[in-house]
Amino acid sequence: MSRPKSQDAARSDAIQDSESTSTIIGADVGGTYARLGWTRLDSSGALSVQGFRKYTCAEHPSLAAILRDYADWLARETSAPPIAHAVVAIAGVLDGDTLLNTNLAWPVSLAATRRDSGLETLELINDFVAVAQAMAHADADALHLICGDPTQVVAGPAVVLGPGTGLGVAVYLPGGNPSVLASEAGHAALAGSTPLEQDVLRLLSRQYTHIDNERILSGPGLLTLYTSLCELRGSTPKWRSPADLVAAAGTDPLAAESIEVFCAWLGSLAGDLALTFGARAVYLTGGITGHLSGPLHAGGFQQRFLAKDRLSQALRHVPVWRVEHGELGVLGALAWHVDKLAAR
Repeated sequence: MSRPKSQDAARSDAIQDSESTSTIIGADVGGTYARLGWTRLDSSGALSVQGFRKYTCAEHPSLAAILRDYADWLARETSAPPIAHAVVAIAGVLDGDTLLNTNLAWPVSLAATRRDSGLETLELINDFVAVAQAMAHADADALHLICGDPTQVVAGPAVVLGPGTGLGVAVYLPGGNPSVLASEAGHAALAGSTPLEQDVLRLLSRQYTHIDNERILSGPGLLTLYTSLCELRGSTPKWRSPADLVAAAGTDPLAAESIEVFCAWLGSLAGDLALTFGARAVYLTGGITGHLSGPLHAGGFQQRFLAKDRLSQALRHVPVWRVEHGELGVLGALAWHVDKLAAR
């Protein structure tokens, strides 16, 4: 997804004219980990993440504590200049001063976080807005084709979705202003297409009045799917974490079936989203996709991605990429800030 040259020029001019924001922190904060880096913006508009560090959220009392620790580390250990501004890509929706989120380790107030972190200015953006923003900057060797034909790609929207602690979804709009459409599709109702998926939904409906996509299509959701299949099969669950479940897939038939069903169900949702937004490409990110790289390429995902009756042909050439890039969210937060400068 290349940018128009005129937009690149606008970004370069905006950076050149904004010396006070030439060095910033970018952060990617999810339910499990916070990833941070910094960059010095220059007139070329090029972005590179420096000083990358990863924090376990539950080991720190607040987002502000993580930001302050990182800034202190920069001052001690690196040649980074003093940094007064940060852009934090974080799971959730900002409602006034309060972040609405179901997966974070602590509540987040924008004003309190800015005050307690010691930063002069702080911006919070949706984490998947940042991931989608980063797609234009991802290296080609980070992209692994699952299905579709990249030689047939034409300019247009791209869906970015990532099962991790939750399920993030955003749409990249090349040349748009804004260039990313935020989404909470992870909390939209999960649809079951096969008899087995419908059985799982009926089972979960005993516990939940609303079964959203991330109830199944996330790291914790994979475990929920496994325990549901165990109940439907009259078996006792053996595995208590997604990592253990994935590791057991080679020897445990129920673990293997859970992963197979998960990948197919994810393919169905990816196809739905591609049709909904008229996507010309789909990008899969998120921690769970790296652990399931083999199963995602095995064919079940592709079969269900295309299983759209008369509209299957509309998706046949849409490339679906699995993205391996541990710094996507940080890179995207920095790119978002640069694009915001360019839009002024």
